[in-house]
Amino acid sequence: MESPIRQKYNQSFNQDKYQNFLSELNKSTPKPIEFRIAETPVFVSKSLKDKLIDTCENIIDVIAKEDFKAKTSKAIPENQNVPNENNHTSFLAIDFAVCQDENNNFIPQLIELQGFPSLFGFQYLLSSMYQKHFSMPDGYEFLFNNYDRKSYVEAFRKLVVGDEKIENVILLEIYPETQKTRVDFEVTENLIGVKAVCLTKIIKEDRKLFYMNEGIKTPIYRIYNRLIFDDLINFPDLKTEFNLTDDVDVEWIGHPNWFFRISKYTMPFLHNQYIPECHFLSEYQGNYPEKLSDYVLKPLFSFAGNGVIINILAEDLIKIKDPENYILQKKVKYEPVIVTSDGSKVKCEIRMLYIWQKDEERPILMTNLARLSRGEMIGVRYNKDFDWVGGSICFMEK
Repeated sequence: MESPIRQKYNQSFNQDKYQNFLSELNKSTPKPIEFRIAETPVFVSKSLKDKLIDTCENIIDVIAKEDFKAKTSKAIPENQNVPNENNHTSFLAIDFAVCQDENNNFIPQLIELQGFPSLFGFQYLLSSMYQKHFSMPDGYEFLFNNYDRKSYVEAFRKLVVGDEKIENVILLEIYPETQKTRVDFEVTENLIGVKAVCLTKIIKEDRKLFYMNEGIKTPIYRIYNRLIFDDLINFPDLKTEFNLTDDVDVEWIGHPNWFFRISKYTMPFLHNQYIPECHFLSEYQGNYPEKLSDYVLKPLFSFAGNGVIINILAEDLIKIKDPENYILQKKVKYEPVIVTSDGSKVKCEIRMLYIWQKDEERPILMTNLARLSRGEMIGVRYNKDFDWVGGSICFMEK
């Protein structure tokens, strides 16, 4: 977004560099990466970076309060409440659209937030590939809070592994070898040694969990959780010894309950100049805003954009039988702000990635993720056959 830096990058860009970049990136995984990687990182000015961080800290003020659990007690579906919840989330991901104000200054607008891990491993790799294959500006960094690559890995390992032996910690997913994000699991194993294990491979004996590690039955003491209940809906006949809601002797790193607590459910509790107006649909009691075209409707318990209505009609709202399970959020206008090599512009969304160590009072910002888009919405299915779109990372001015 920074004009001189963007111009210099675009002038030096060519398809050969990009293909070499993709080729080496794909060597990090046994199978090709299935999601599109953008031709460019995002260069963010200190002004926009400060706005992003200040808004995140405002959000954390709400999440870190003692009353947050009480406020979000109804966020967790009764049949998906997992025992042994910890005091706070282990991960925090906060998504912003990049917009412009009336003076054409770049500003963030909150889109969503998650108490769930994101691509902490893959972003570490992706940043290094951009740095190796393209010229990066001086004074710009993808890490925060004085982290360097070594301390980043150490902090990540401390959070996930703690004081346990590597073999007693697993990354939990459903059929991890088929997931589009499997490259992140593979990079994570390379960085901190924790292996991805499928839910179907977990052995349960009373309150104890085990898995077969190179033919040896090995106890599980900590679970780095990458599995969400929504994914299990795709496997209605799945037979497992262990269900997420079982009361077992493990410590969750990324407890499943925080996926629900810190989610769209949290949005109505947040207020800031860079946070769009948002209310539970039930609060309106039928007196909806006159200009519904200014709002987007989102179901609380549906993910990855499913069930979202962008162009709302009054009859859409009248049909809803459980308005307490929906939010009405003021629309955000993504501005095409990143100039491509052919002079066109693409939209950008930035995800700020935090970890929250067990005994700390607040989470700490580690890195980020960016997604570039030409489609109506950010996401793979809205950007098929486009270039200069897909996954990326921000290098932000120090």
